[in-house]
Amino acid sequence: MAIVSYREAIRSTLIEEMDRDLTIVLLGEEIGLYQGTFRVTADLLARYGPGRVIDTPTSETGFVGAAIGMAMLGLRPVVEMMTWNFSLVALDQIVNNAAKIRYFSGGQVDIPLVIRGPNGAGVQLSAQHSQSLEAIYAHIPGLHVVTPATPAEAKGLLRTAIRGNDPVIFLENAALYGSKGEVPEGEFVVPFGAADVARSGSDVTIVAYSRMLAAALEAAEYLAGEGVEAEVINLRTLRPLDRGTLVASVKRTHRAVVVQEQWRPFGTAAEIAATIAEGAFDALDAPVERVTGADVPMPYARNLELLALPNAEDIVRAVARTLYREIKTPSERSSGGQSDG
Repeated sequence: MAIVSYREAIRSTLIEEMDRDLTIVLLGEEIGLYQGTFRVTADLLARYGPGRVIDTPTSETGFVGAAIGMAMLGLRPVVEMMTWNFSLVALDQIVNNAAKIRYFSGGQVDIPLVIRGPNGAGVQLSAQHSQSLEAIYAHIPGLHVVTPATPAEAKGLLRTAIRGNDPVIFLENAALYGSKGEVPEGEFVVPFGAADVARSGSDVTIVAYSRMLAAALEAAEYLAGEGVEAEVINLRTLRPLDRGTLVASVKRTHRAVVVQEQWRPFGTAAEIAATIAEGAFDALDAPVERVTGADVPMPYARNLELLALPNAEDIVRAVARTLYREIKTPSERSSGGQSDG
């Protein structure tokens, strides 16, 4: 398999699908002449022309509404949000129109619409451009919410999103665009609602998605050196949520740590923790732990941004609490400090 960046996996999938299906059109701010803020749409205007790669005005409400109308009339629009933070301007269009038109029409009208772009923090874009908004959209019936963690998932999940007949909230992570990994060639698809067991283990289940998968795997690798075998579940989609894989894993390991980049209150991790409590309560040997971002607007200063984001050491400490034992983190070992786990 080829080694491909997260960015290029998305771009190449757009090209493959646009070559296959002439009803697919792209819309967004500066996606044509400027080639996209994160270069996902580089050279696509030259390849497909302004009829299929549409530079829109700076009006999320306007171009999301236009895309919904296109979808109702038989096109398959893919909208790029310059950042998902700007989607808040179009919240009424997404929540009250895209998510509900099939219901309002009695199933007569599909909305084959994908809205994609960077979500989350970690690239010094400050508080208004560094929010993780997945819990808002995962709360809404009628939407699919997708959170690819690797280039392969970005490709496979985007293909599924584009070929479906439902509105999809496709949440890329800005800090992942340059990451690389193996990507299968050809008709590779990843179905919605199927979590991946990224690492098998027997002592604790670590649940993660998007950028936090890398932190979870880093923590699991370190824990293995401490005699703790962690199973890492990569959710891949939040709506639909693969509750069966979550519950089955916790029934084997008897402990769970859920990781999210979001603020802690009312977040995705809380829903996952409730799912585990409902489906595997009798199997739990410890309360479900949540590892989350700090409950503050994201600082711009890099040192403060790093402190506000969860990392592998936070996960190690949470795992230690579920095991009722002390495990020193790498930084504590290097400094001679004591674990607070």
